Amino acid sequence: MKIAIDSWVLASRFRYHGTYVYAQSLIAEFKKMAAARLEIKFCLFTSPSNSNDAALIEAGQGFDLAEAPMLGHDRLWRLGGATMAARRAGADLVFAPTLSILPIGSVPVVCTIHDVTPITMPSHSRKVTALQRALLWFSARFARAIVTDSECSRNDLINFYGLPESRVSVVYLGYDKAIFNDSVADPELQKALLLRLGIDKPYILHHGVIQPRKNLKRLIEAYRLMSSRNPDLQLDLVLAGGWGWQYDEILASATATGANAGRVIFPGVLENSELAMLIKGASLVVMPSLYEGFCLPMVEAMACGAPVIAANASCLPEVSGNVLKYFDPYSAEEMAVCMEQVLKDHQLRNELAQAGRKRAAFFDWRRCAEQTLAILAQNGAHNGVKP
Repeated sequence: MKIAIDSWVLASRFRYHGTYVYAQSLIAEFKKMAAARLEIKFCLFTSPSNSNDAALIEAGQGFDLAEAPMLGHDRLWRLGGATMAARRAGADLVFAPTLSILPIGSVPVVCTIHDVTPITMPSHSRKVTALQRALLWFSARFARAIVTDSECSRNDLINFYGLPESRVSVVYLGYDKAIFNDSVADPELQKALLLRLGIDKPYILHHGVIQPRKNLKRLIEAYRLMSSRNPDLQLDLVLAGGWGWQYDEILASATATGANAGRVIFPGVLENSELAMLIKGASLVVMPSLYEGFCLPMVEAMACGAPVIAANASCLPEVSGNVLKYFDPYSAEEMAVCMEQVLKDHQLRNELAQAGRKRAAFFDWRRCAEQTLAILAQNGAHNGVKP
């Protein structure tokens, strides 16, 4: 069986986004698996005409690269270009790691729908939201099978689109265990990093793309509320990650001045090795998202042994195994109290760190790839192809 992989999400503009990391990690595992499983072949689309990082991936045994000029033209690629390229490559199935293509044409598509944010929490322009919703509806209705990141997202897909349960499978993501782990950070490198970022006191950390769904404006409010009531807690708030969209209000809140304004630091995008050092040095990691499909940053922080608190919303309690301390993400007051309780209780911080580290160990990219491949093989077999 030959499986074509849509590489649209590997465009350089998506680097450090969760969907990019997901696709990149699965492709790396698929390449390893292809060498050992002769009954499965993979075909990754590449295009020299655009800045797609698939061009950086080398072919291997059972893992071919197929040049697809239309990959550089978003509209053509979405509207049938991908499935046409798959047919030319002799593929039996197309795997789309994100909502990027319409499942049309003679080659069936299995896609990963990470979440339903265009429905539950749209944060783009009307035009972009309309496109996202159209892709979401069409993929939910016509993809051969759907992979999603959590039971929460699976339930949302089934409830919003009336899908049969058999068409939607949950496959949890993994994380880079070589980087995000509980080994002690090199003190000199960590000190140099904090100096470069302008961090000179203990800090509370959040990492992820700066955008409305992450609930960072309310996190800033909670941080300042906590600081005003606890002058003994002298901490900075560090919001690491690239600038996403509709972040003006977040930036305005961060730069507000006043007696209890505190200091909010935006380090920008960091390499994973630097991010891991930043996580390991944090007094507390806060994940206040209003909605997530999985929340890879939360798992990374747990894996590093940082004490983590999170919103009691969407999939966060599910993915974290209900081992953290949770708060209502719509209440700055409750968030502030939760932060305050953990920061003032050394034993609680240790308990959260240990429980989070143990839970994070469950997630693994190899397992994610094996379970995903099983779904692909099963749906290829539906096409008359033996897995």
